[in-house]
Amino acid sequence: MSASHTDQMDKLGSLKMFVRVAQAGGFAKAAARASLSTAAVSRAIMELESSLQTRLFNRTTRQISLTDAGRRYLSHCERILNQLELADAEAMGASAQPTGRLRIHATSSFGQHYLTPLLAQYTAQFEDVPVDLVLSQRTPDLLEEKFDVAIVVAQTLKDSSLVSQRVGLARPVLCASPSYLMRHGTPRTLADLEHHICLQLNLPDMPATQWLFEDAGSESLRTPKPAPLTVNMPEALAQAVQAGMGLAMLPVPTALQGIREGSLTHVLPSVRAVPHNIYALYASRQYLDAKIKTLVEFLRDTVPQKIAGHEEALQAAQARQPRDGLFGVNRALRSIDPPSR
Repeated sequence: MSASHTDQMDKLGSLKMFVRVAQAGGFAKAAARASLSTAAVSRAIMELESSLQTRLFNRTTRQISLTDAGRRYLSHCERILNQLELADAEAMGASAQPTGRLRIHATSSFGQHYLTPLLAQYTAQFEDVPVDLVLSQRTPDLLEEKFDVAIVVAQTLKDSSLVSQRVGLARPVLCASPSYLMRHGTPRTLADLEHHICLQLNLPDMPATQWLFEDAGSESLRTPKPAPLTVNMPEALAQAVQAGMGLAMLPVPTALQGIREGSLTHVLPSVRAVPHNIYALYASRQYLDAKIKTLVEFLRDTVPQKIAGHEEALQAAQARQPRDGLFGVNRALRSIDPPSR
């Protein structure tokens, strides 16, 4: 501990001792309340007066009284110590009662489809925690950019000093447009993907050139040939797929509306992609702020339910896909060869 830091701690002790003596009305009473000797208390006050070059107490053999300077100094000291008590109570309460602004970073698609709707529930439950949500396609420096929590979608995390909690698993789906499938055929096996145009989603924590599938109970790695298009936003990639540029792995909520409408077709629906991990990252486990703790616990409870709801909606859309798919093919045919008038 540095000398200046020690001096500051000694000064704070001296202020507290001065207030005790003033409130007790004597050195002996203050010493008894602090379990110290009268001589030690008297010496502390003398050192404080020496450092201030000001007499704080008038002393007689029977009593002491504050000088004018002492009364003014007491008013300041009491205010300082009251503020310190409030600061201590607030800091200690931060680990028990969620309060104060919560800064969250998340990838754009996850933030839009999952996090934003869930935060409406969180802020309704914890009204003293306003939220700043920042969405972008990158992984921030939590400490440097002063984020409390980052939500990351990744197969695996890079080595880091940050604490990570997995809050969910999201399984992407392989999609194509009916017009693309008409021109290039529909893949029937994973091996068929080698002959197709595979568009890529490029995210900070996801390898753009690797698709992982659970094939016959084991992970099967497919590395598509060089893509004619790489995009860093799932919604933009979905538009490229709908335009017939190729196949792509899309998050379920991004693909869902297109599958419902028939502008997208779920390709190889019997083959399941390896799910992506959804992590909450924060700085430290020690003295964890209650607003961070409650958010992570909230996400662990609600994100899997939200994902399950999207997967159920996908299954319902797939159940209608023979009819919707035929509609999509017919629409694609009309766009290629419009009927003569």
